[in-house]
Amino acid sequence: MRILGLTGSIGMGKSTTAKLFSEAGVPVYDADAAVHKIYEGEAAPAIEAAFPGTTVDGKVDRAKLSAKVVHDPAAIKQLEQIVHPMLGASRKKFLDDAEQSGAPVVVMDIPLLFETGGEKRVDAVVVVTTDPKTQRERILARGTMTQEALDAILARQLPDAEKRTRADFVVDTSHGLDPVRSRIRDILAEVVKMPQRRT
Repeated sequence: MRILGLTGSIGMGKSTTAKLFSEAGVPVYDADAAVHKIYEGEAAPAIEAAFPGTTVDGKVDRAKLSAKVVHDPAAIKQLEQIVHPMLGASRKKFLDDAEQSGAPVVVMDIPLLFETGGEKRVDAVVVVTTDPKTQRERILARGTMTQEALDAILARQLPDAEKRTRADFVVDTSHGLDPVRSRIRDILAEVVKMPQRRT
């Protein structure tokens, strides 16, 4: 089985690309969804103990947690020490299940793939991209983010140009879904011929 890492900066079309991989019959692990799931369950008591007042009705309130940790590198590290082992277990279960089902390729949708050294755990990396103007328009159209918040997020993410140079495959989402579907077919045909690279 080959593991494809899927990444891309905010607003590049990564979620849509992940859905299209899924449509093509590829099991997709969504790292953000996995975080949401553990925040609503097993991680909540440990997070409440470490950061009192950040859970509501036994679930982590992401806004309250973010407010407590966002400007505090030590707090972020503490949070990661709670969450990462749980995420590791959920990732392993996904991969084991996919392998047992006989899937030739799986996709790991990981927003901060390069930033967390995740490229070492996959066989090839797919970077989703679009032009900066489209990226900004998509994000601001969601109505959930200010220019300042967007700039802060972009500052934490590896620049798109660098991601593209480190990618095995680049998917450009600027021209609608059909070119993306076609690119996915090409990637799936190619990745199964590649040597296993993960460590």
